[in-house]
Amino acid sequence: MANSRTVLTFAPSPLGCSSSSAAEFVPPSPSDGELLRSLHRLARDLSAAAAAAETPTPLLRAALASITRRSKLLAAAFDDLLMCAAAAGDLPRSASLCLRESDEIEEEVRELHQDLATLLDLLPVAELGLAEDVVDLLELASRQCRRFAPVAGAEQALKARVLSLIQGIEREIVPERERLEEILGEVGVNDAASCSDEIESLEREIGDRASERWTDAMIALVGLLRYAKCVLFSATPRPSDSKPDPEVDEEGEPPAPPPDFRCPITLDIMREPVVVASGQTYDRESIARWFDSGKSTCPKTGQVLTVLELVPNKALKNLIAKWCRENGVAMESTEASKSEPAQAVSANKAALEAARMTASFLVKKLSISFSPDAANRVVHEIRLLSKCGPDSRAFVGEAGAVPLLVPLLYSEDAGLQLNAITALLNLSILEANKKRIMHAEGAVEAVAHIMNSGATWRAKENAAAAVLSLASVHTYRRRLGRNVSIVEKLVHLVRTGPASTKKDALAALLSLAGERENVGKLVDAGVAQAALSAVSEEETAAAVLAALAKRGGADAI
Repeated sequence: MANSRTVLTFAPSPLGCSSSSAAEFVPPSPSDGELLRSLHRLARDLSAAAAAAETPTPLLRAALASITRRSKLLAAAFDDLLMCAAAAGDLPRSASLCLRESDEIEEEVRELHQDLATLLDLLPVAELGLAEDVVDLLELASRQCRRFAPVAGAEQALKARVLSLIQGIEREIVPERERLEEILGEVGVNDAASCSDEIESLEREIGDRASERWTDAMIALVGLLRYAKCVLFSATPRPSDSKPDPEVDEEGEPPAPPPDFRCPITLDIMREPVVVASGQTYDRESIARWFDSGKSTCPKTGQVLTVLELVPNKALKNLIAKWCRENGVAMESTEASKSEPAQAVSANKAALEAARMTASFLVKKLSISFSPDAANRVVHEIRLLSKCGPDSRAFVGEAGAVPLLVPLLYSEDAGLQLNAITALLNLSILEANKKRIMHAEGAVEAVAHIMNSGATWRAKENAAAAVLSLASVHTYRRRLGRNVSIVEKLVHLVRTGPASTKKDALAALLSLAGERENVGKLVDAGVAQAALSAVSEEETAAAVLAALAKRGGADAI
């Protein structure tokens, strides 16, 4: 998270109200260096205070001596960690998350100070007959405990205002633009970039389960920030979001990912990296298939595994996601999948209503966007929203996005074209949206146009993936299989496209080949020859040939 502003993370209170509406902010998240220096000072001061304390009883003397020893050990450890962090940069993410539990301790200490100040105020000092200097000491202790009060008061006021916004959203009350602007301005969220950074930070913490007891509250806040980003900053993406697709050369391959990002089994970029007992990392889907086939060894090392448990490699997943964003590489299987945070949104009233308001706002804005630049900003946000789970896809579809996206597939603006086809791909994961796309005037023809004349290979690849998604419905599979243009364009992608595009085109043809009445048209379009030419590169090509042979295409093969 950014360190120059208050971070909008908050936690549910122990009150008997809903977790999303009874919320408290967490103090700003410091950098790793600041965190270590703070912990080092705390351990050093605690050691000195315990050593200097007067000990009225032997039992307390032993306890304080124990605290002194442990604090000295911790101070030495933090001192060494500070030197390591200075030399190597940030700590490993797992270590950073572990040490950040100190945030909870800080909040508990703050509450303890306030409770102690209240106790001292209520103490009947006049009735106790205490010496004057002791009374002065108690007053000094009370004042010192109250030092936290102004900060806490300011935080509480901010919490109350955000809480009011979220409660209003739960009641389907659209937040006022001025209130959003004022609150976000106070915490330093002043543009699309800082808002996007805040959303990503919250989503990482939700995914990492770093603050699991705050998950519901953070999900509600993500929904509010998404809406605020669209309303306040005109859906303007960050520069890194709006960079042109790197695949400007039609003959070029997409940028190659680092070897460590590839699954050792499939050699494809990993979508859900997991660690097995041998310490090796694989893509979840690939290693699960390996184990399901009856094998109990590590594919890379050959080591026999007594435990087949898969542990998510969240740090690597974040690195892969960052690399994909920076290099314009889409992770569409991840975009289209239903993640755990997306499932949690379904149970979160504030997040649901915020998503509904965001979808409605974006679709209305798209309907009056007349320039490619304005439309691209809005479609980019629709693309992001439509990957956030089934509820968000439903809201975007119900708001009427599909008929507005279809004409944009013919845009000469490469970024707008890519965002539009990717948004349709994400929307198509939902069954109701499949129907909306297949019944939208000119939608199938527009998808065929992208596969044939798309500005980038990524756009063509996503168009093929959209065909695969739509073909999962029996009636649409028949309709697409009868469409000569769709089949011919898929065959062309298999013959001429880079590896990732070829793979999606073959997967779409495999789905179409699952319908017997499609086989004749597939054979006539040259699917058998195209699959044979790719059989040494893609496993899916062999599956296409098998599907054709099984349903009457053996002679052609």
